[in-house]
Amino acid sequence: MIHQEPQRYTRVLSIAGSDSGGGAGIQADLKTFAALGCYGMTAITALTAQNTLGVSGIHGVPPEMLKAQLSAVLDDIGVDAVKIGMLHAPDIVRTVAWALRHYGVKQVVLDPVMVATSGDRLIAAETVQVLVDELFPLATVVTPNLDEAALLLGRPIADAGELDAAARDLLAMGTRAVLLKGGHLPGDEVADLLVHGEVPALRLASPRIHSRNTHGTGCTLSSAIAAHLALGAPLDQAVTLARAYILQAIEQGADVYTGAGHGPLNHGHAPVAQRKQRRG
Repeated sequence: MIHQEPQRYTRVLSIAGSDSGGGAGIQADLKTFAALGCYGMTAITALTAQNTLGVSGIHGVPPEMLKAQLSAVLDDIGVDAVKIGMLHAPDIVRTVAWALRHYGVKQVVLDPVMVATSGDRLIAAETVQVLVDELFPLATVVTPNLDEAALLLGRPIADAGELDAAARDLLAMGTRAVLLKGGHLPGDEVADLLVHGEVPALRLASPRIHSRNTHGTGCTLSSAIAAHLALGAPLDQAVTLARAYILQAIEQGADVYTGAGHGPLNHGHAPVAQRKQRRG
């Protein structure tokens, strides 16, 4: 009789808001985890009523219910990486910080979701500083877009020449790494910048893909980074692989019409089988 080592799936937890339209938030995260071969779990921070045109309502989950979700998942199943998205209130941020510390979570991707693709504000003003104080020190990488970086820094980022200084200033706010996404800048090239520690910045550039379907790009990229970290990739490689995945997801979904506004990506353009690891 052949003895088989016990195995488990690669586990990734999304702590984020629910998007009723399915293009962003928890729904985009689960699609991304599945496409990249990971077992996805969720702790929902808020319910949103939204579609491709925008957000029409937000209903926050009470902190005690969020804590119950986190405890249920982490006590039983465990986790290899966590992706954090929409956290709308200070008590929600503190609950997430408690869980990360209590369970010793090592791989944390923080996507500071503050503004939706449609322009809707998704975070209370008083929450921003709590987010920085509580979660930046626990994050493996923080992944703001330019609007979110401007809110965090208190200044706009007008051109590509300001990306490095902005990323370094965000890094100085207490996190280990920053991926500053430059997609909102004009031009035919999209450039993102990864900075961490004393090593040279990693600039990732690609031709802009023209598409109306850009809803959930930030959620998808951060969840793809978390998935690759969970699968064992170092940060630079996880970011590079995640970026390649999302570029293909945008390109493969560019000619599809879903709703009347900003449609979703094609998360399932090249799914892989669910990955297994030695249990331990």
